Amino acid sequence: MTASSSPPLALGADPLAAVFERHYAEVYRYLARRVPRAVAEDLASETFAQAAARPGGFDPARGSARAWVFGIATHLLSRHHRDEVRAYRAWARTGVDPVTTGDETEHVDARVDAGRRASGLPSALAAMTDGDRDVLLLVALAELSYPEVAQALDIPVGTVRSRLHRARRDLRAALSTDDPKGEQ
Repeated sequence: MTASSSPPLALGADPLAAVFERHYAEVYRYLARRVPRAVAEDLASETFAQAAARPGGFDPARGSARAWVFGIATHLLSRHHRDEVRAYRAWARTGVDPVTTGDETEHVDARVDAGRRASGLPSALAAMTDGDRDVLLLVALAELSYPEVAQALDIPVGTVRSRLHRARRDLRAALSTDDPKGEQ
């Protein structure tokens, strides 16, 4: 079963506990890729605290509990937007990914090579609008489907598609070689 096709929630004494058990790890992983791990832990915990504070906030007629909690997480993450953009700009200046620095020291050579190839990535992410970046990262990092992203961000699916198209176009342009024909 894929992450985006989780079974419906079992009705029990505490349905929020089931949502927490099923989705906490993936919400944390999504957040940990966008912010430092300590912040991700706080945001993931706050996501479920807010979900618990508004148990009537989830409407199964609007979509999945998974998309609902990712929506809460993304809204919390937007509060940290300035710090996120600053981190991407620092990454662009220094070539050091502030999210993963110090975590995987045994693979330094591979990271340096990847850093050279993707030197335009942090600049491109920092330059994107909040909406385009959120859609791109919910699809790429959280592996949400278009309808789940639409639910999480409370936007139409068509808007998800157009934002994702724009974000991918911007990334392709940022990661392309200096040669406009793509020849090396």
